[in-house]
Parts: sequence; C-alpha cells; structure tokens
Amino acid sequence: MAIQAGIKNNSPTHIMGVYAVFLGLVLAMYHLVANGSFSSILTIAVMIQCLGFALLTIQALSSGSAAGISARALGMDAFALCCRLSSTLWLHGYLPVDASGDWVFQAVEICTLTLIVGLLYYVLVQQKSSYQSEADSCPVVPLILGSLMLAALLHADLNARPVFDTLWMTGLFSDVVAVLPQLWLIARTGGRAQALTSHYIAAMALSRILSGLFMWAARHDITCAAWVSGVNHAIVAILAAHVLHLVLIADFGYYYLKAITMKGLTSSVEMGDDLAVWV
Repeated sequence: MAIQAGIKNNSPTHIMGVYAVFLGLVLAMYHLVANGSFSSILTIAVMIQCLGFALLTIQALSSGSAAGISARALGMDAFALCCRLSSTLWLHGYLPVDASGDWVFQAVEICTLTLIVGLLYYVLVQQKSSYQSEADSCPVVPLILGSLMLAALLHADLNARPVFDTLWMTGLFSDVVAVLPQLWLIARTGGRAQALTSHYIAAMALSRILSGLFMWAARHDITCAAWVSGVNHAIVAILAAHVLHLVLIADFGYYYLKAITMKGLTSSVEMGDDLAVWV
C-alpha cells in the first residue's frame, strides 16, 4: 500500500522523472560499460523493453486495478523472454559484442522477466476481481505454436546449436506478436488505452526499432544453412519480424502520437472503432 500511495499521482512530472532516470541508466551503460560501441544499441533495446514493463507496473500499482492489462500478452512476453534467455544466459551468438553483452544485457532481461511475473501475479491473483478476463480472450496458443514452427524452419545458426538457435528465434517471433492480445483487449473494451499502457506499447515499438537497426547492421554476420544458394532466409525472417511488429501497431502509433502531442504525456489514447479489426 505504501508503494501504491507513493505513485498514486501519475503527473507529467512523475512520468518525466521515470524517463529521466532511465535515460541516465542508458547513458551510463553506453559510456561506462559499452564504451560507445554501436552494438550496445541491442542492449539499449532491451532496456527500453524493461522500461515499458516498469511503466505498466506503475500503472497497475497506482490505479490499484488490473483493468486494461492483458495477462495473455504478459504470458507471451514471459514465454518469449524465457526462450531468449535459454540462449543468451550461456551462449554468445545473439549478444552484443561489446562489454554490455557480458552481463548487462542478461541482467536487464532477467529484470524484465521478474517485472512480468510480478505483473501476472498482480493481475491474476491480487486484482483478479478487476481483471477483464472475458475481454482478454485473444487465442495465444496458435501464436506460440506458429512462432515455434516458423523458428524451427527459419532459425539462424549463430549458436551452432539448432535447439537453442530455434528457441532464440521462437522468442523473437513470440515477442513480435505478443502485442496482439493487448490490442485485442483494448478493442474489446472500447478502444481506449490508459496513459501508461500507451507508453508501454510505444516502448515496445521503440525497442523493436532499435533491435531492427542492429539486425540490419549485422545482417552480413547472421548466417544460416541456406535452403536456396545465396538466400539468407534467417536474416530475411528476422528483419520481416521487426517490420511486422511495427505494422501491427501502426494505427495505435498514430493515435498515441496524436494524443501526447495534443494532450500531453498523461493522456489516454482513444481509438474507438479503429481497433475493431482485432476483435
């Protein structure tokens, strides 16, 4: 209750404070750990993802409600992180080549997973009465199975271990489509997203943009056992997954930018019937 009372007022000053602390951590990592290496952009991407879940946690605690939060999306995010961590905790194929890939990258992802597990407990146990379970009905099992099957076919070979290469790619694909249950819930509940839910979705998008930039820069270093001579299907699949994520949230992104430009950081995003396609 003390934590909840301490963050009850989500004013622009409080939100800007969260962003300022995050920016300080990013700059410290970039200069003191990564020594300005470009590859640290991948670590920054996972730090932004962690920020997104931190903002969602603040929303849940400050409102004292699970309304507007998709447990199915959180479950998919947790699954994706576990798949990636199964590779990055002990293999180096998909890590930044600078010093941030030695421990910072993994520590941030573990922190993110901890936040997600805490949110799931809050939504499904502590605030079960306010959780919109009927509206949070997006079918996630086909999404997970589809991610696993595509990863088995399209994975790269940077770990030189097919199982863990497949798991890493499964994590990527699952993470990309994990936004669908959240959009589905927003659509089923009137097309309105609370301010920090909107910032969370935007953080996921920015994280994906930075990750995609890294993958594009590293495209010649990502290899696979090609099906067709001269065609690297792994990097095509990786880049296509990043683009797909941005396509999925394109409508939301427009209304998000419009809302914060016209009404400020604490405004909710109103989409109305424009999200009906997700229902």
